[in-house]
Amino acid sequence: MKMSKIKFAIVGCGSIGKRHIAVLDADKEAEIVAICDLDITKANELANLYGGIKCYQSYTKMLSEVDADIINVVTPHFLHAEMTVEALNKGFNVLVEKPMALSSADCERMNNEAIKNSKKLWVVKQNRYNVPIKLAKQALVEERLGKIFMVKCDILWNRYQGYYDESPWRGKKQLEGGALYTQASHFIDLLVWWFGDLIESQCKMETLNHQIETEDSGIAVLKFSNGTLGNFIWTTCVYNKNYEGSITIIGEKGTIKIGGQYLNKIEYWDVKGYPLPEGIEFTDKPNAYGKYQGTSSNHDKVIRSIIAQIKGKNVDAVDGYEGIKSIKAIEMMYGSTK
Repeated sequence: MKMSKIKFAIVGCGSIGKRHIAVLDADKEAEIVAICDLDITKANELANLYGGIKCYQSYTKMLSEVDADIINVVTPHFLHAEMTVEALNKGFNVLVEKPMALSSADCERMNNEAIKNSKKLWVVKQNRYNVPIKLAKQALVEERLGKIFMVKCDILWNRYQGYYDESPWRGKKQLEGGALYTQASHFIDLLVWWFGDLIESQCKMETLNHQIETEDSGIAVLKFSNGTLGNFIWTTCVYNKNYEGSITIIGEKGTIKIGGQYLNKIEYWDVKGYPLPEGIEFTDKPNAYGKYQGTSSNHDKVIRSIIAQIKGKNVDAVDGYEGIKSIKAIEMMYGSTK
């Protein structure tokens, strides 16, 4: 018996929107029924590339006409909350890109609307599927490292001025939120996932090398609910290109460092009685989805998980209640700025 495909409609045809479209196009259990963008020329170009997908310039019109199971909200940050709520109220399930929203109050509203409408709400957290991340999570769940003392996180990336200038919303406080929302939110999500809610924060942040409203560099001292102390450094001022994104865990019985540019490589693993498994490819490779070549990413695994859930399988996927945790942590970090 042939299984019916899960129907997706995507709003937002920027760089991440292109990735969503490519991933869905390559998935045999998914069907793209519509795409939407205010720049209709951009939407039409993508529609033609992927075989004549129906295009919309009006999001409201798309929601009123489309027959879809899931709406992918892949728009600028400040639009996530309103677009998600509108789709939920029209009876659609929603997958929203990171950050879930720019405030925990908006996240609460999104979750409440999902409950009210008996719909599912997921948040894209693709780094949870990275091979090194999954191995570290397993070691933590099994308490292989004993008591966790400290965690050190470095996000040392490059964003040239044109990255901000070419966009009407990047670098704008009310529209983007800041580097913690854009560059650091996946890292913060992992720390909260591993060590519990953020309960203390002391931050210093500045704009050192860009003509923007938001910060481009910061240093934070953190404490998580399980007692772990954290040092968190982020910048978009690295010369020429991204240097690394890394997390180092210091435990009673072990030390783990996950690095590479995208948390896609194990750089150090010394855990008592728990060596790395043999025969595993530890470096997540850049993705290729037919017509799209991307950086290291696991968006395909996010899509596979939510399709499995829609089809009634017991599979983990990050929902709105999990997604709000990193937003609350970011709010605390910004609120502790001195």
